[in-house]
Amino acid sequence: MELQFYITAFVTLFVIIDPLALTPLFVALTQGMEDRRRRRLALRSCVIAIILLTLFGLLGDKILAVIGITMPAFKISGGILLFVTALDMLFERRTQRREGQHADPDHDPSVFPLATPLIAGPGAFTTMILLVNNSPASGVAHTLAVHGVMITVVAVSFLFFLAAGTIERAIGRTGLLVITRLLGMLLAALSVQFVVDGVKGTGLI
Repeated sequence: MELQFYITAFVTLFVIIDPLALTPLFVALTQGMEDRRRRRLALRSCVIAIILLTLFGLLGDKILAVIGITMPAFKISGGILLFVTALDMLFERRTQRREGQHADPDHDPSVFPLATPLIAGPGAFTTMILLVNNSPASGVAHTLAVHGVMITVVAVSFLFFLAAGTIERAIGRTGLLVITRLLGMLLAALSVQFVVDGVKGTGLI
């Protein structure tokens, strides 16, 4: 019974974090970067995501209750922030900064939007809280097992991110521009969905 629960937990987190869908987003957000820097950003974003998801798995419900923030409000704010990134991708402001007269050495998408809300987003936070607190098992061993499953899923994301350089070289600059626009539209839709889910969670609709 417990093994089946952890298999289900892995599948659930894998679907919510969705490493396959995150990889082209990672390519678009880090386009033009050297492979070494890209690997550092990938590692940093995954480590930060693991830390955030661990905090929410252990203390998420308590943290939100103490601060007075509801999960619907968290989803709405995450959606709004994600929409800003989507606009950047759609209107090529990121590419213009990279290909202009001077580069943007401070550009670092590892914390936002990669670590959060793309890897560790409202859905992943909620899932961690539910897996730790609302399950047939309990205790320290159960909590460690759930977090082990989460780390495994994020590690899979990291492995996909390592292939970003190969993917970028394979599709070329034109292909990357097309994919960036398409993903910008999808990211905008995802951000709106976060907001819609948050509004629904408030009971207003």
